[in-house]
Amino acid sequence: MTSALEQLKETLGEVDDLQRTAAVLFWDQETYMPPGGLAGRASQVELLSRLAHERFTDARVDELLEQAARETADQPASSDDASLVRVSRRLYDREVKLPIELVAEMARAESEAQPVWAEAREKSDWKIFEPRMRITTDLAKRAAEAYGYTDRPLQALLEGTEPGVTLDQVEAIFSGLRETIVPLVKHIAEHHDAVDDSVLDRHYDEQRQISYSLDVVQRLGFDLQRGRQDLTRHPFCTSFGRDDVRITTRVKRDIRDSCLFSSIHEAGHGMYEQGVGANLNRTPMAEGASSGVHESQSRLWENLVGRSRPFWRHFFPSFQKAFPHVLADVDAEHIYRAVNSVQPSYIRVDSDEVTYNLHIMLRTELEIDLLEGRLQVEDVPEAWNQKLEHYLGLAAPPAANGCLQDIHWTFPTLGGFVGYTMGNVLSAQIMESVRGDLPDLDDQIEAGEFSNLLGWLRTNLHEHGAKFTPNELVERVTGSPLTVDAWVRYVRGKYGELYGLD
Repeated sequence: MTSALEQLKETLGEVDDLQRTAAVLFWDQETYMPPGGLAGRASQVELLSRLAHERFTDARVDELLEQAARETADQPASSDDASLVRVSRRLYDREVKLPIELVAEMARAESEAQPVWAEAREKSDWKIFEPRMRITTDLAKRAAEAYGYTDRPLQALLEGTEPGVTLDQVEAIFSGLRETIVPLVKHIAEHHDAVDDSVLDRHYDEQRQISYSLDVVQRLGFDLQRGRQDLTRHPFCTSFGRDDVRITTRVKRDIRDSCLFSSIHEAGHGMYEQGVGANLNRTPMAEGASSGVHESQSRLWENLVGRSRPFWRHFFPSFQKAFPHVLADVDAEHIYRAVNSVQPSYIRVDSDEVTYNLHIMLRTELEIDLLEGRLQVEDVPEAWNQKLEHYLGLAAPPAANGCLQDIHWTFPTLGGFVGYTMGNVLSAQIMESVRGDLPDLDDQIEAGEFSNLLGWLRTNLHEHGAKFTPNELVERVTGSPLTVDAWVRYVRGKYGELYGLD
């Protein structure tokens, strides 16, 4: 007789297959699908999402979880089988609260909202997107009510992206960062002439940027036998399984909004997905631990590696060879300083390391106000511009460079931006642990050797997938709770040296 655990694994595998199939359709919609395919695609995604939810929340799964818990009671908590039961139980108890009609409605809304957002951004007109934002906000409120919460609706939604992380914990992180960022930005502004970044605005051949970026991410460790890169409006990474991971990028004539760093960022996500243990395949653990943990990997590779001095000492000769006429008068140090220039900007994905978290605070505060009724959808542009001036000292931009710049509000939930700041903070904390074990890491990077760094991440973080919650994983990987201290040390040291600060 087949054990309950084996029956559970088969059912969870079918759910995973349905979810991965829906991911294929999402990837296609954002890369190659013709505009006319939207209506059919929305129905397809809705169907797959509904089927996956129905299969996972069936009463039989509850029974199998109960029986499998007894079968694995003697196993260590960190074992694959015990973890499978624990993680699946947490997800089941959460997802069973969502009505199937709401799940289908959310899936359809996401597909329908994205082309509307694209049009609104192209025309820089919030009014075009406003009806869809009402739907997003309404669905997020309904989902929060279904999940249940004590005081604040965002906490219910946060549990879906950052399990175990509290809104109080997030706001404490924001507070700690704010105390560092605001005075640091002001201090840097007083020394802005220390860095010349005009080289970023030169004309770099677009096709050469794409091919060079793909070569770099392959050198870093993104496996093109198990992944590929394509172009899209808003770069993302999606996985159809550890052996089929898709990353996307975008390209412009200049490199201020860099194709290279976009590719490195998404490859960081991709290498995480490719590194999840094969033993977790077709289970709820066969993905990253959370949005924030995932973002820690993309930011680690993009910023702590890709924007480091050793990285540019290694790659600058090949970069100059790829763009000989553009870079004839500069050297590695010049490029290193340029790609690390600090200047408040309108676009989040273009922002520097120092000011990036201010963008996340702005968005998260607006989402909290929307969910708690202090902000109406039609007032979002005005509220956005007020916070932009308060945090970054910038005048009101066109909507395309303001409240319409991100695709995220097409997703039928809110709270997802929190992971970006968690990822930033965690990337520095993880890197301190890496350097404890690899004290010659800078020398390895300058020599173009990245396998030891990737191997460390694979062993200590990637292979565990979603077996542990973010807080559990941080303790396991770094030996301490999530804290802003490592990130603060990192930016103060790096930018103090760059800008000659006291």
